[in-house]
Amino acid sequence: MSLRLPPALRLALLLATAIALTECGGGGSPTAPAPVTTVDPNRPAPGTPPVSSTPDPEPVVPTAPPVIPPPGSSSTFVNVLGDTGWCGSPALGPLARLFERYDGDILLAGDLAYPSGTIEEFKQCFEPSFGRFKSRMRASPGNHDYVASVSADSYFAYFGDRSGPNRLGYYSFRAAEWTVMMLNSNVPINKASAQYAFVRNTMQQAPTRCTMAVLHHPFDSSGINGPTPSLRDIWELMYNLGGDVVIAGHDHLYERHSPVDTDQRRDDAKGIRQFTVGTGGAPLYNKVRNALNSEYFAATYGMLRIKLDPALYQWQFMDMNGNVIDSGLNVCH
Repeated sequence: MSLRLPPALRLALLLATAIALTECGGGGSPTAPAPVTTVDPNRPAPGTPPVSSTPDPEPVVPTAPPVIPPPGSSSTFVNVLGDTGWCGSPALGPLARLFERYDGDILLAGDLAYPSGTIEEFKQCFEPSFGRFKSRMRASPGNHDYVASVSADSYFAYFGDRSGPNRLGYYSFRAAEWTVMMLNSNVPINKASAQYAFVRNTMQQAPTRCTMAVLHHPFDSSGINGPTPSLRDIWELMYNLGGDVVIAGHDHLYERHSPVDTDQRRDDAKGIRQFTVGTGGAPLYNKVRNALNSEYFAATYGMLRIKLDPALYQWQFMDMNGNVIDSGLNVCH
């Protein structure tokens, strides 16, 4: 016999059973766990502006001008002349005695064996008086050194390493605290030339407080050959980079000019001072014009002796008998 419960009691039992199952976790699908949010460290937080995937460009560092190191304390002397090697000249013997008397490098400003720069002329007209001093010499070629050969073969053969590398005719060296450039004004020297680039690199990459250049042709002159306009580019370059002194030959005379800029305007603050020292034995020239900034002129044989100090230079021009006829000093830029 089956037991039948009243309807009200059956409903109460069903509700109680449902509540018990819910509290014990049974009787239905398990509650799904709350989703876990994974944070991407490379993803911007909400509300952060998007970041471009293109990396920022490297900062542009301006090219700094050459830094000139503080000068040291050493000094030296150099002795300079050009236009020598003239057979029979009365100046050769006395000038050789000056080289014996005074120490220091001997810088030669071209035209070193007249009239054509042949090897015979070097042997007969230069070697007897000056050959014993070759180890002290630094040579720069002149136009007469190119007469016998368009490549100045005899000049380079005679002087060897005393004329610089690779038969270019231009090179540089250090003399105490100075940079000295021996240049070749017989070959291209304008802005498009390799020699112009050489001067620029020398003065920019290894700058010194004081810089001097020796070449054959003068930028200006009171002599018969007058100025050399083709040197304007190289003068401008050296002026802009702080050059101090240029020494030339070509006109057979001694002349000192005031410091000037590229336009031949006197500039005591930045200008380059030129000396013309074509006084080595070739027949002398008289003055035929007044160079704009000429300060001293003499038609006499002799040599220019310069003391290169760390921040200044002192000069003496002495005639072939050793008498000082012009002297002074100037501070480097």
